[in-house]
Amino acid sequence: MTVNGTEAGSSWREYTDQGLSKVLAAALAAFVEKGYDGASIREIAARAGLSVPGLYHHYPSKQALLVGLTNAVMRDLLDRSRAAVAEAGPTPGERFDAVIESLLRFHMYRREQSFVASRETRSMEPDSRQAYIALRDEQQQLVDDIVRDGVAAGLFRTPFPEDASRAVVTMCVSVATWYREDGPLSPDEIVERYLVIARSTVGAVD
Repeated sequence: MTVNGTEAGSSWREYTDQGLSKVLAAALAAFVEKGYDGASIREIAARAGLSVPGLYHHYPSKQALLVGLTNAVMRDLLDRSRAAVAEAGPTPGERFDAVIESLLRFHMYRREQSFVASRETRSMEPDSRQAYIALRDEQQQLVDDIVRDGVAAGLFRTPFPEDASRAVVTMCVSVATWYREDGPLSPDEIVERYLVIARSTVGAVD
């Protein structure tokens, strides 16, 4: 069984494909290249190997394509984050490291998806934007809870847990704007460095 492109029971660290249907993959490519406003339904249909009526059979509008794409991105992110936390050790420090690693890897391996989802929030209709933001807040809340647990346990010393949590998540998300596969650092090296920065931000006790 496949959930958002990930085989059920497989590691949250594994990224074997885009995790998107053919139609959403075509929409992603068009939005990356031309932006939401610049991409046409006809072009997306051609990229997907469909006629325009065939595309409308799957998604009735370009807005529906954007919503489908951004929802797929956020569901994938949330599923991986929850899996990372579930597989981690019981302490807040272990759960923190796991969720931050998951966020970092997602924004490297799903760089284009993350970038489009973030950039095109402005193009969503109000109800769709509100639903997307609710999913984004759910991801943030997951990290917030872990940081608060760490502070309560005396393992994190930050006097501002919510601000520190938000800063760390923002740092992870920003990786999507600059990461390149042919860059000087491997994903493992980036994770190692950024975990040091993330732990420092929450005041993790050695």
